[in-house]
Amino acid sequence: MPRRILFIIMLLCCCLTIAVAADKKFTLVIDAGHGGKDGGACANRAKEKDINLSVALAFGKYVEQNCPDVKVLYTRKTDVFVPLHGRADFANKNKADVFISIHTNSVERGTSIRGMETYTMGMRRSDEKRSAAMRENEVILIESDYKQHYAGFDPKSPESYIIFDIVNETNMAESVELAQLIQKNVCSTAGRPNKGVKQDAFLVLRETSMPACLIELGYITTPSEATYLTNKTNVDAMARGIYQAFVAYKNKRTQTASPTQPVQPAHQERPTQPVQQEQPAVEERPSEAPAQQSEVQQPATTDAGSAPVFKVQILASDRQLRANDRQLKGLSGVDSYKEGNLWKYTVGASTNYQEIYQLRKDVLSKFPQAFIIAFKNGERVDAAEALKEYRRNNNR
Repeated sequence: MPRRILFIIMLLCCCLTIAVAADKKFTLVIDAGHGGKDGGACANRAKEKDINLSVALAFGKYVEQNCPDVKVLYTRKTDVFVPLHGRADFANKNKADVFISIHTNSVERGTSIRGMETYTMGMRRSDEKRSAAMRENEVILIESDYKQHYAGFDPKSPESYIIFDIVNETNMAESVELAQLIQKNVCSTAGRPNKGVKQDAFLVLRETSMPACLIELGYITTPSEATYLTNKTNVDAMARGIYQAFVAYKNKRTQTASPTQPVQPAHQERPTQPVQQEQPAVEERPSEAPAQQSEVQQPATTDAGSAPVFKVQILASDRQLRANDRQLKGLSGVDSYKEGNLWKYTVGASTNYQEIYQLRKDVLSKFPQAFIIAFKNGERVDAAEALKEYRRNNNR
């Protein structure tokens, strides 16, 4: 092929690539926490789900009116219930560049706390009996299939939170940067008491594949906070602060300038019709395997010895699965054990935590809910304590 023709073809391909890249909008997914049958925290004649939605819509309106280069998507725009995994799936399927989840905090009755805090994904503090994430994660308990979908994860059990020892290092720095911008701008613009940027084990953040953070606007259980959070003027001020933070973050990432101070006013009007959006796929119940196929076997000797043995738990089921069951997604080397009324399925078995750490990463594409558990002398043990023992034994 003559060089001139080859050069022209290469030039056309380059131009096409640039055009496609330029045409792709920066995608923002706004997640209004709770909704529908899940009211979230309720106190002082206010409901968390309503506060979250009003701020989410006001924030989204600011972006829509001032950032034509941004595609704004919502996990919900009306009072409907969306499972936690559905929110993350929606962001992942739409290849979002940023995921911002909006919530309202609460504490036990008789305790008065004020202020806003912003969270990124991370290990919860071991000295905290009931963190914000534990309360927000309990929404999965009203999902009919939560034990199967979240691989037996118990939002009330501190042991379950060992899974959050593994976080997405790729997006962590950007998530923290975004959270810091939000915390600074909202506290300044809306006059919120600043409780800082923190890390905690939020399920809705765990399964997102982009920079993400979760905002706790204030404490609905404190009367003065509830009054503040339900005031339209304050809702607008909080939304404007989140907008300013988002624009500062986006401008740095894309090198394209959107106005930090919005040109047009935003309103908190709710749409009269539900927004049409792609719904997360419902997992199809697999058909029964052929009768001759053997069932997944329980491990016999993999847990012998004094050192803790780590495994990756991939799912839980109320029935014993056969080795070729579609729920196992073709994964080989699967073991099972029974706990209560559930059969729980694992892969891998090693006293080397790093090997299991890597194995979990390898299976995340098929089982994003997978987490690490531990056994000792054939009995399941607290995974957090097992990890501490492993680190002591290996001087880590």
